[in-house]
Amino acid sequence: MKKRWVINTPPETTKIEELSKKLNCHPVIANLLLQRGITSSEQAQSFFYPSLNMLHDPFLMKDMDKAVERLDRAIAQDEKILIYGDYDVDGTTAVSLLYKYLKHHCNNDNLEYYIPDRYTEGYGVSIKGIDYAAENGFSLMLITDCGIKAVEKVKYANSKQVDIIICDHHTPGDTLPEAIAVLDPQRPDCPYPYKWLSGCGVSFKLVQAHSLKHNLPMSELYKLLDLLCVSIASDIVPITGENRILAYFGLQQLNSNPSLGLKTIIKISGIDKEITINDIVFRIGPRINAAGRVESGRKSVELLTADEKCSAAGIASDINTFNDQRKKLDHDITEEAIRHINQSELEPSKKTTVLFNANWHKGVIGIVASRLTESFYRPTIILTESNGLATGSARSVEGFDLYYAISQCSEFLENYGGHKYAAGLTLKIENIEPFKQKFERIVRETIDDEMLTPQINIDAKIKLTDITPDLYHMLQKFAPFGPNNTIPVFMTEKVTNFIGTKRVGRNNEHLKLVIVDDTRACNDRSGIGFGMGHLYDKVNSGGFFDICYTLQENEFMGKNDIQMIVKDIRLREE
Repeated sequence: MKKRWVINTPPETTKIEELSKKLNCHPVIANLLLQRGITSSEQAQSFFYPSLNMLHDPFLMKDMDKAVERLDRAIAQDEKILIYGDYDVDGTTAVSLLYKYLKHHCNNDNLEYYIPDRYTEGYGVSIKGIDYAAENGFSLMLITDCGIKAVEKVKYANSKQVDIIICDHHTPGDTLPEAIAVLDPQRPDCPYPYKWLSGCGVSFKLVQAHSLKHNLPMSELYKLLDLLCVSIASDIVPITGENRILAYFGLQQLNSNPSLGLKTIIKISGIDKEITINDIVFRIGPRINAAGRVESGRKSVELLTADEKCSAAGIASDINTFNDQRKKLDHDITEEAIRHINQSELEPSKKTTVLFNANWHKGVIGIVASRLTESFYRPTIILTESNGLATGSARSVEGFDLYYAISQCSEFLENYGGHKYAAGLTLKIENIEPFKQKFERIVRETIDDEMLTPQINIDAKIKLTDITPDLYHMLQKFAPFGPNNTIPVFMTEKVTNFIGTKRVGRNNEHLKLVIVDDTRACNDRSGIGFGMGHLYDKVNSGGFFDICYTLQENEFMGKNDIQMIVKDIRLREE
């Protein structure tokens, strides 16, 4: 699939030179810093060397004083506390963080957690969960990673004499729930300086506030940062500001002294190197998520809070089995969906994909929607049947507001929610066809054709001679990488094949590149283009081409080398 290359607008040359001189660094590094809004040596120092002292005062968050006061009263009066959270990674890590913290500060017999069932209760605060609290004598519920729109559910809880503290990070509706405290940096009236915490992050701010009020050692609190880091990486929140600090130290905790549950997941995931954000996103997070997708998110919390090796190993084994089942379901449904698209001969001009199959597993349709969006690159909705209704997940392409398009079809929907790039929806099965037609029309009217071509954002043009060990070492200081602080993508123009380029892989599907620039004045550089074996003949023709890539250190036969991870190749016309 052809891709659009979009080169970030470089800062003014004088500003690059000025910052480069101040920091005594390569102009490429100064360029990348300026693109991230870092303009002074002091800001660069804070960026490259984060400190936990840079964390914001949690009491800046609206309602934090009320939340801590109510929590203190519950602990002092020996009330029963129920921690309630969503079944995904953010929700289960948030519940685990609160549970592990409160275990040391209240009567453990009065502390419990509750994870709603994805299939019988669905996302968010459930009546069943509130009833469980009321019937079992819980007078306080800490609701995390959901609840910001649960206006009626909180009213119901109030009628049952169950107090609610909400720790959420999603966008509020027009009316806030009438809870004891609503902690959410996205509240329009919340002055908290950083708006992009995960649900687990908001929960961390609550226990941080409690620790500060009681002058408790922060060192104990920071042991929970491994859980928080997993949530930040898995929930795809921006890794900027406070999130970057928390992820930075969370990764240190994860690599040096992870909790027993996470240590067990790391082992069963086969990770035997320094853990990165990518490892969490692709190996640790999916295993935690798998329990909620295939069986129950409660299993994940049991593992994340485990303190006995034998029980942790048993639960981790179960979760790994769930993950294998999830992968098979994901693969089979994706293949079936692709066959359906190919066999139905959809019009090439069609701007959307909307598929329904009553037998598809509800737990993986979000993953399938993401995969189809990657394959066909258009807004995609995958629906299945649940409790007599069609329920589904939607995913968008870069730049297109999917939530707006769905909202314009609300007359066909029973329920919907989400944001610009991902959403969930429920509708009657008889409304699927009219919904599909209107959704296609709305997208057709509002999407730019450019958005239907995958985009590669390029941070800077550089020369092959710029690629040095010193440059690579400085680039590593930009980590941890993630949304809004992505691993830098570079472009080099007018390179050509050198001796050694070849196809590699079991089916020759990958391309091992050895290239030089048009001057041939520097040593050759090597790179790997995954899935690019089909370009071998064109690259090997002797002509020039442009290349965009990231950099990675590669160890081979005891020797370290910097190689390019190729994202795309563009042949030159000249």
